[in-house]
Parts: sequence; C-alpha cells; structure tokens
Amino acid sequence: MSQRLFISLSATIGISLLIHNSLRLGADAPDLTTTTPIVAHRGASKAAPENTIPAFHEAWQQGADAIEGDFHLSKDGVIVCVHDANIRRYTGKNLQVRNLTLKQLKTYDFGKWHDPKFTGTTIPTLQEVLTTIPTGKKIYIEIKSDATLVPILLKQLKTSELATDQFVIISFHAEVIKAVEQARPELKTFWLTSFKKDDNGNQTPSTQTILSTLHRLGTDGVSTHFDGATPARVKALKQAGYEYHVWTVDHIDLAQRLLKAGVQSITTNIPGKLRNGITSTLSR
Repeated sequence: MSQRLFISLSATIGISLLIHNSLRLGADAPDLTTTTPIVAHRGASKAAPENTIPAFHEAWQQGADAIEGDFHLSKDGVIVCVHDANIRRYTGKNLQVRNLTLKQLKTYDFGKWHDPKFTGTTIPTLQEVLTTIPTGKKIYIEIKSDATLVPILLKQLKTSELATDQFVIISFHAEVIKAVEQARPELKTFWLTSFKKDDNGNQTPSTQTILSTLHRLGTDGVSTHFDGATPARVKALKQAGYEYHVWTVDHIDLAQRLLKAGVQSITTNIPGKLRNGITSTLSR
C-alpha cells in the first residue's frame, strides 16, 4: 500500500470514528432544554400578580412545565392560593387569611398592587387553580400552613380530574410532608429548605442533615434555595436515591451552572425567558 493511500484511508477512518463518537455523545448527553422542567414560581409572577389565575395562565403561555403555588386555609376551611398569611402586601388591609371566610377574601383586590391593569383580580381557590392545568403539566402545591390543611387537600386532590402524577406536594414543614406520605404515599413530595451560615461559616443544614431528614420523612426529594445546590451536594443526594430541585432562579448563567450540577427542575419567576435563554446558550 502506498504511503499516500495509507494516509487517505487513515484520515477517512478517523473522520468516521469522530462522527460516530460525536453522534453517540449527542445521543447520550441529556437535552437540558427539554428534559429539565421549568417551574413557574407563583405562576409567571414577573408578568402578572403572584398566585393568581392571570399569573398561572401566563405561565402556561410562556411554556412552563409546571406551576408552583402557595396555599393557606381560610376561616371556613377553603384552601386558597396566597403566599403571605397576612393579606396586607396585596390589599393594604392588615388581615390574616385564617380569620377571613372565602366570601370575605373574594371582596379584596389581589391584582392592582402588581399593576393597575390587573385591577379586580381576586384570590383563587385551589380548585380554581387546578382547572388551569393542561394535560401533561404539573402543579407544585406548597403548603404554607400546618398539617391541619392536609386532609382537606388530599380529599380535594382525590376528586380532581387531574392524574396523580400531576401533583407535587412541597413544604418547609416536616410534619406536613410526613402527613402526606403517611396518607397518600403515591403522591410525590419534596421537603423545602433554605440555608444559613453557622458560627464556623458552614452552611446549615448540612448534606447529612438533609439526608437524615428525607429518610425520616419518607419523601421523594428536596427542593432548596439555589445557593445550597453545590455539585457535591446534588450528587450525594441523587446517589442516595433522592431528587434535587431548586428555587428561585432568574439568571441564565446561574441556571446553566445548576443544570450542570444535575438539578432536576428549576423554579423561576420568568419561565419563558429562562427557557429561551438556556436554549439560546446551549445552541451557541
């Protein structure tokens, strides 16, 4: 074989192997733009008043994979969607949700504080929020009150037309997660936690404390503030069989770092913009 022919054949084989390996890499690597869910924090809450029907409709229009909403119990035992226990931030009235009936709550404007164009927007019930959820989409239900809400919630979810796998129950309150797991273990639950620095400058809770808590609660995973989602922590929890999710991320570069760390969903106030930014960055 001539030297020229040998070089030509070698080059051809090398290029073929390179293409083959590139195709394999593309097939094996996760498509972060399509497989990592984007969760709309209180709906698309940058564009519309948080935890309202307009915010949830906007989230779906922006292509969110799921919505996240906060829920309290009214005086007459109705689950309503609102973050704060006191409605002053939204209405200017210094009143507690738990001290007002649904009828009373519905008399207040929960939209004007965000933008005058949302004047007349009322506080939604859980049932009203559930009716916005399309087939194949999910809702992350954050229980802000104590476990007394759980039996009412579970009864309502059981009679809902949505599939069981469309619900994710989340809470900072361990007793809430435990109550859901004991009553309806088929429902997915995540324990919520943020992080603080101890006197030695270490983040608390530690990875080991999180693992112990998840094991004790029997939950499916954790959702943390993004500042605690280090690659090592995410890896440790996933290797232990738990899911790792983060909130609240509104910057593209941060979202990219978290995706590389292996988080399994990102909660954001700007679902459309974040998804488009991630897609644009990955396509460069």
